[in-house]
Amino acid sequence: MKKLLPLLGALVLPLASSAQTVPRPLNLTDLNRMRDVADPNLSPDGAWVAYTVSRVDTATDKRDADVWMARTDGSQNIRVTTSPSGETRPRFSPDGKYLSFISGRGQDDGGDAQLWLLNRAGGEAEKVTKIKGSVSDYVWSPDGQRIAMIIRDADPDSLTAAQKTKKKTAPPIVIDRFQFKKDVDGYLNSQRQHLYVFDVAARRLTKLTPGAYDEYLPSWSPDGKQLAFSSKRGPDPDRHDNFDLFLIDAQAGATARPLLATDVPESAPNYGSRPAWSPDGRRIAFVQGGPKEQLVYALHQLMVVDVAGGPARPLTAGLDRNTTQPQWSADGKSVYFLLEDDRAESLMRVSATGGKLEKVLAGPRQVGDFDMASKGTTVVLSSQPQQPTEVFALDKKGSLLPLSKQNDAWLKGVTLAAVEPMQAKSKDGTLVSGFSIKPVGYQVGRKYPTILRIHGGPVAQFGYGFSFEWQYFAANGYAVVVANPRGSSGRGLEYSKAIYADWGNKDTDDVLAVVDYAVAQGLADPDRLGVGGWSYGGIMTDQVIARDQRFKAAVSGASIGNVLAGYGTDQYIRDYETELGTPWKNTDVYLRVSYPFYHADQIKTPTLFVCGEKDFNVPLLNTEQMYQALQSLHVPTELVIYPGQFHGVTTPSYVKDRYGRYLSWYNKYLMPKGTAQAGAVGGQ
Repeated sequence: MKKLLPLLGALVLPLASSAQTVPRPLNLTDLNRMRDVADPNLSPDGAWVAYTVSRVDTATDKRDADVWMARTDGSQNIRVTTSPSGETRPRFSPDGKYLSFISGRGQDDGGDAQLWLLNRAGGEAEKVTKIKGSVSDYVWSPDGQRIAMIIRDADPDSLTAAQKTKKKTAPPIVIDRFQFKKDVDGYLNSQRQHLYVFDVAARRLTKLTPGAYDEYLPSWSPDGKQLAFSSKRGPDPDRHDNFDLFLIDAQAGATARPLLATDVPESAPNYGSRPAWSPDGRRIAFVQGGPKEQLVYALHQLMVVDVAGGPARPLTAGLDRNTTQPQWSADGKSVYFLLEDDRAESLMRVSATGGKLEKVLAGPRQVGDFDMASKGTTVVLSSQPQQPTEVFALDKKGSLLPLSKQNDAWLKGVTLAAVEPMQAKSKDGTLVSGFSIKPVGYQVGRKYPTILRIHGGPVAQFGYGFSFEWQYFAANGYAVVVANPRGSSGRGLEYSKAIYADWGNKDTDDVLAVVDYAVAQGLADPDRLGVGGWSYGGIMTDQVIARDQRFKAAVSGASIGNVLAGYGTDQYIRDYETELGTPWKNTDVYLRVSYPFYHADQIKTPTLFVCGEKDFNVPLLNTEQMYQALQSLHVPTELVIYPGQFHGVTTPSYVKDRYGRYLSWYNKYLMPKGTAQAGAVGGQ
């Protein structure tokens, strides 16, 4: 195991390989040069920001995340950890003495991810938890004496290392839960994740919340006496998605009590928003979802509730947009938060009593995260179409100072394509937002082979952030068009839920509208159109080619054409029964949203199907069904399965291979022979 660099004596390391003198189009080797920057956390004095940098380790064919630190005046950037095991969630202790993180280093004691402390005065990091289980989240107490942790139980059914060595046969999988599978986690057993408190000095761990349910997103009260957290309770938490806010005293034997027990979710883990205590400890700001019937389409609203009791109050009343990540100002007079709007994510501020919203950092960008120190320092995680995500310091005038600079060097050596926002009018007159990406070397008046790419979700959106995928296709001679059809977020509740129980109808019209727009603008060659996407983007790809035969090539990733086959085989049982009903009662609804499979004989487009072997989100069997249908119909098709991969393909060589196969498939059908700029699988 590699050793950590002492924090105060660490050398400033090079951020990337030296840039080439002559800019070139982006290619697949740039996947190994790209750095994914995430999770900024400010030191108490605001002088430093810690963050993680994820990169490809070609020797192990894995991604390795390390902790870095940068001075917020931009003068220094330091790599803190070098372990190949990777580190996540760097956090400064309240006194600034320690930098903590989660890592799976050295699992010789049977555990998984553990908490580590690195003394900033020097020395190596110390593993301070040695549990049979996994630390998934943690927060320091205000006085720095304790740490609240969310710890996932050890798998009671897994074989120990000694048993595996003796080649013992694994026990049978016994299932009795309503939701019995989940992507990455696999088949669900009695494992749960609970709230603990760790005494830093005594190295003692105290469990606060037992029971057959899971806890998420703990947050300390300013006096360190209580914790707020989110959890699903009731006789069978698997059967609903109604997360509630709870309070518990931070001591052994305490009983959790609901702060809010409503019929809508509060601080659900998929919102990514920890409940935030006001500086005086009297109020908690949080993000609230909508009623059960709105499912994933519901708005995420910024709310505040008195700790003493009473109903929650909206801080953004009348705002038809999603909000996330509330943080209080130091004086408690306002709340900062992230706002999702049409293609953009902005940092905003609102009075603690509600009212007019103020822009702190807005415009054509995606602000993915932020942090503030009590002395006024603010840092943001920001991305733009020509700039991968990086950490910046934000001054009071709204100016940004680059801090992390992880991708600067390799970007200097490449020529990026122009990304232009656009809107197109759908069949019924609805305006659909999106982007058009011109190929590198674009010439006015020339028509280009064009690829329509469709996002997943469906409740998500393409925004003003950097996309390697768009740039890769544009670097190889393609125009790219992308759309945020109905079902997407960023345009309000009605726009999002317009596809409720009606998948593939209005959203197909919407994505086709941006293709028509690109053709009308003279950018897209109408005789050389391709389409593709992943997850719901793959589902929509199947819908599009079953309804429109103009596309000459398609790539359908992790998709489903026969939704009847999804019921009981994927992780979305609650969503199916709420939105579509049960198949034996609402067969007509299932058949309607399964249009591609039951109208497969209308598909003429050569289609590449791709999926991960272990995907429990949109399982492989769904992809196999569509592949088999096209084989039976003698439509050119191919199926690529990535071994051991879940819904997200993460093994670097597979990621590279997938992009190469996408390009080769499109080249085969969209590029006249000899005109493709590149096409070898995994090459360039």
